[in-house]
Amino acid sequence: MADACCGPAPARPNSVGATTSDDGPERLWQVRELQYAAVAAVLLGAGWLIGTAGSERVATLLALLAAVVAAVSFVPGAVRNLRHGRVGVGTLMTIAAIGAIALGQIPEAAMLGVLFSIAEGLEHYAVTRTRRGLRALLSLVPPTASVLREGTEIILAPDELSIGDIMVLRPGERAATDGVIRSGRTSLDLSAITGESVPVEAGPGDEVHAGAINGGGAVEVQVTALAADSSLARIVHIVEEAQERKGAGQRLADRVARPLVPAIMFLAALVAGLGSLLGDAMLWIERALVVLVAASPCALAIAVPLTVVAAIGASSRHGALVKGGAALEELGRIRVVTLDKTGTLTRNTPQVIAVITRNGVSEHDALTAAAALEARSEHPLARAVLTAAGDVTAAEDVTAVPGHGLHGTVDGIPLRLGKPGWIDPGDFADDVAHLQGEGATVVLVERDTTVVAAIAVRDELRPEAPEAVHRLRGLGIDVAMLTGDNRRTAETLAAQAGISTVHAELLPEDKAALLPALAGGRRIAMVGDGVNDAPALATADIGIAMGAMGTDVAIETADVALMGEDLRHLPQVLAHARRARRIMLQNIGLSLAIIGVLVPLAATGVLGLATVVFIHEFAEVLVIVNAIRAAELPGLTATGARHVDERIFTPTIGERDPELIRPIP
Repeated sequence: MADACCGPAPARPNSVGATTSDDGPERLWQVRELQYAAVAAVLLGAGWLIGTAGSERVATLLALLAAVVAAVSFVPGAVRNLRHGRVGVGTLMTIAAIGAIALGQIPEAAMLGVLFSIAEGLEHYAVTRTRRGLRALLSLVPPTASVLREGTEIILAPDELSIGDIMVLRPGERAATDGVIRSGRTSLDLSAITGESVPVEAGPGDEVHAGAINGGGAVEVQVTALAADSSLARIVHIVEEAQERKGAGQRLADRVARPLVPAIMFLAALVAGLGSLLGDAMLWIERALVVLVAASPCALAIAVPLTVVAAIGASSRHGALVKGGAALEELGRIRVVTLDKTGTLTRNTPQVIAVITRNGVSEHDALTAAAALEARSEHPLARAVLTAAGDVTAAEDVTAVPGHGLHGTVDGIPLRLGKPGWIDPGDFADDVAHLQGEGATVVLVERDTTVVAAIAVRDELRPEAPEAVHRLRGLGIDVAMLTGDNRRTAETLAAQAGISTVHAELLPEDKAALLPALAGGRRIAMVGDGVNDAPALATADIGIAMGAMGTDVAIETADVALMGEDLRHLPQVLAHARRARRIMLQNIGLSLAIIGVLVPLAATGVLGLATVVFIHEFAEVLVIVNAIRAAELPGLTATGARHVDERIFTPTIGERDPELIRPIP
């Protein structure tokens, strides 16, 4: 806070590759500035008591000593800044303190130093506390890992793991880095990372992320990433970078605070100069010093940065990565949310529910032909077909037609697989209509220009989707579904979720083109998987990736990444962003109001130095306390509990809506 625009402490690398600031004090009484303030306050109090007993000389000396002790917390920093050509808030306070002493107002100078040191110490502690909450994620990585090398099990530190190593993960143990299960089956607890309490069943071929707790049997996991490059380290690194990014509110505060400091010095000089010409020079010099204190933008400089750090840190600890202050502010202004269907509103585990064939083609042959084309596709529907068909030989010359389907050849016979409309259903028209009416997605198999089968795949709606949509509407947010699927399937699922606005049979570029019309001049967010919906995610004011844990593209490109699969996290993070934005605006408004009120009162002599110091620093403490409220994120986790370092954050009474922000059952 000794600078006008209080930047964060320099980052340093840690053992898993993320960067962190200095650990800082763990307890309030360990804060250096508060220690100086406490000693100075004791000296000032002792001087006052001695002064009432008649020993004025001793009282003055104790007050002077108190001023010097309090000044130690900010004067050296102000001097260093001056050497580098930077004039900050600390400079103003230093000038005011020295001037007050020179004018004989020693107790007032001591009070200024004590209160300013307290405000600095509280800010330091608040920033350290919120950053420590984020870095506590890294404590999820165990200090050691059991590894099989040359048939022998050895114990290594996470940093000593190599890609390809086989980790042995026993029940109750945490994964030291990312990997893939090679043998054994278990359930993985990802609650500390994604904010969801329901364990995930996992077996051979499934991914294991750093920090995951093995809740079942022992498994062998092949390491796929170094500890420094694990998903957990990457999350912490990205969020720490995000905390540095400035939003519109923070840029506004910076734009005001940066030129305000030299302007205040000029104003103070003007008050002293003009006042001296009109009257008592010492009186107007004293008023000029009071103006220096009254107009110092201490509170304004920290109004937004501290709120951003607290809010982003709170979100990240519960599985929602918000990419900087700009994204946080924009998220708080969202009034329309568009949702992709597959993988967002649905479970993303589609299954083949029906295979209808003609012309003597068996179900197995139809599935085999479809799977041959889908063999190298990563689309969720492709996985359903491949699972139903079993092992197949991939088709040749496979070409994807975005938004329509695939075509290729098997044994020289041309095949096509795609949606009705791209392929004429012919005799299958009634079957297609019936299956789509039941909420299934239907693809047609065409062999040598003849349609031979219709395959119905259905991805069930997420059970929490209706509740999530209800909560979004409760926040005053309009909800729409955008999907490339057929209209009947889309409308069936939308009705189940409680969504009335549906746009179906869209190509990726169509989704992006629709967003401005749906927004209608309001801020709009697109929620998708971060890959297939890339054009829409980029076009929306805010792109939100669902289920992004371990997905590099989604984490890196989305403005917001929801690491878990519970859709109820969406309205909760939106509600949290709105609250954080309100706190930012409150802080900026209070900071500017204090300056606007105190400066004329100080310049005209209505308020003296002691009164201005008290009001000014008290307002700064209010801004700090208000900003810390953004660290509270009620109900974002699946159980309502805080999973990481519960000692760090004490719940406070915030702006809660029990209907919209309540613990997920």
